[in-house]
Amino acid sequence: MKVEFAPLNIPLVRRLQTAAVLQWVLSFLLLAQVCVGFIVILIIYNYWFLYIPYLTWLYFDWSTPEQGGRRSNWVRNWTVWRYFKDYFPIHLIKTQDLDLSHNYVFGFHPHGVLVAGAFGNFCTNYSDFKQLFPGFTAYLHVLPVWFRCPLFREYLMSSGPVSVSKKSVSYVLSKEGGGNISVIVLGGAEESLDAHPGKFTLFIRQRKGFIKIALTHGAYLVPVFSFGENELFKQVSNPEGSWLRTVQEKMQKIMGFALPLFHARGIFQYNFGFMPYRKPIHTVVGRPIPVLRTPHPTPEQIEELHQTYMEELMKLFEEHKGKYGIPEHEKLILK
Repeated sequence: MKVEFAPLNIPLVRRLQTAAVLQWVLSFLLLAQVCVGFIVILIIYNYWFLYIPYLTWLYFDWSTPEQGGRRSNWVRNWTVWRYFKDYFPIHLIKTQDLDLSHNYVFGFHPHGVLVAGAFGNFCTNYSDFKQLFPGFTAYLHVLPVWFRCPLFREYLMSSGPVSVSKKSVSYVLSKEGGGNISVIVLGGAEESLDAHPGKFTLFIRQRKGFIKIALTHGAYLVPVFSFGENELFKQVSNPEGSWLRTVQEKMQKIMGFALPLFHARGIFQYNFGFMPYRKPIHTVVGRPIPVLRTPHPTPEQIEELHQTYMEELMKLFEEHKGKYGIPEHEKLILK
């Protein structure tokens, strides 16, 4: 196989974009382990004056990811995020205005491998979110396991993510006055194993917890589809029933998150590496689905609203797929 190297005369701005995405990829692949290892080293070598104050503070701060987190506009304004957004680039598209007096649940699809579109649009101040949805605050909900990693949790929370636990989502949606958005990647870790280029498989049919919590709080539902999310990486073939998929699913059940064997391009060559491809991401926010507050929803009410949500999601995909290069014959596969 002929290796295709990056040209030497690449403009500086493209080099900065590559560096920005590289640090983002490494932060999710390695930073958590490095942070845990650092704490372990401090304990082994008995630097008690460093780890005891931090672990004490961690004990009292443990619930913060379930109570709105601790975002930092200073971190969200880092210039690195502008280069990150422009690398792909990432676009946010609004189809309808939202009422600031309501709280909302954005159902984000698909998961992709590393959810670049959700992070770029809702965890930095360089997306068009504030211009398109003035007055709203978005909270990206991620796996609770990330907030159990000392030090890394502080870095993660500074960009705005919070836990995806029921308590955390309820905290956001119960805020008085409206203007709050819970962004939930509904397919979760399981869906990342099907994040292959050209595939549109969503794990949604058994995901009904978000419906119940939306009914409980009267939060409006909004389907969101991120076109291009599955084009950023390739994966080793892992069809359902294969030995690799079986191992991945078992590891997911044990650890709580999936391990897709992904690859894309490198830093200095385009044939292999863990840098995502430069593929545009268009995150389209659909029409809101009104939800009447129902403190104790019945299974029938949950099922009815869940069906309505899936129908709106499919409409959103069908209405916009042609704009982003998806052939007319391609359909969403809902599992």
